[in-house]
Amino acid sequence: MKISDVWAVIPARNEQKNIADVIKKTKRYVGNVVIVDDGSTDSTREFAEKSGAIVLGHIVNLGKGAALKTGCDYAFKNGAKYVIVLDADSQHKPEDIPRFIGKLQKYDIVFSYRKASGKMPIVLRFGNWFISNVVKVLYGIGLNDTQCGFRAFSKEAYKKIRWNASDYSMESEMISRAGKQSLKYVQIPIQTIYSDKYKGTTILDGMRIVTNMFWWKLFNNK
Repeated sequence: MKISDVWAVIPARNEQKNIADVIKKTKRYVGNVVIVDDGSTDSTREFAEKSGAIVLGHIVNLGKGAALKTGCDYAFKNGAKYVIVLDADSQHKPEDIPRFIGKLQKYDIVFSYRKASGKMPIVLRFGNWFISNVVKVLYGIGLNDTQCGFRAFSKEAYKKIRWNASDYSMESEMISRAGKQSLKYVQIPIQTIYSDKYKGTTILDGMRIVTNMFWWKLFNNK
C-alpha cells in the first residue's frame, strides 16, 4: 500500500485553535488531508488552507455526518483507495494512523476504541456501553466503543457503508451497514485526549441513535 493511496478526512467546525497542528501531524502519514469546514464562524478555513490541506466547505453547519460524507466522496472520486477519518479537536492522535493502515491490509474497515479512563465523561461511558450492546444484539458486531470517530476503510467498503445521517448517528449507521453487508472488521485501542469542553454525543443524541438503530434494522438500511 502506497502512502499516496491513503487520504485523511477531517470534519471541522470552529477549530482554529487545533486545526493547523492536527493537519501538520496527519500529513506525515497520508497522501492528502481533506478538511471539511462545516459552517465555521472563526478562521478554521484560513488556518487549514495555510497548513496545506485540501479544504472543502459547507456555508452553514450541516453536521458531522454530512461533513464526513462530503469529504469521503471527494477523496474517493479523486484517487484515494483508503480513507482515515479523525476529529479536528486533537482528541485523536495522528501518530496512531500507521496502525490503522496496517490493519487495512487484511480488513475492510478498522474501528477504534478509547481505553478506559477516569477522564472520559460518565455520560459517554454509559452511552457507549448501552449502544454497544444494542449494536451487538441487532447487527452481530461486537465493538467496545461504537461512538469513537477514529476509523479507516477501503473504497469498496465505503460504497457499502455510505451513510444517510447528517449528525453523530452516522457512526452507528456505518456500523449497522457494515453488519448487514458482513464486512470484515477489526478494532484497535487508542488513547484519547479529552478537552475541558466536552463535545460529542449527548443523551439526546444517544436516544436518537438507538431509535435509528432499530429503524435501520427493520426498514431502511440495505
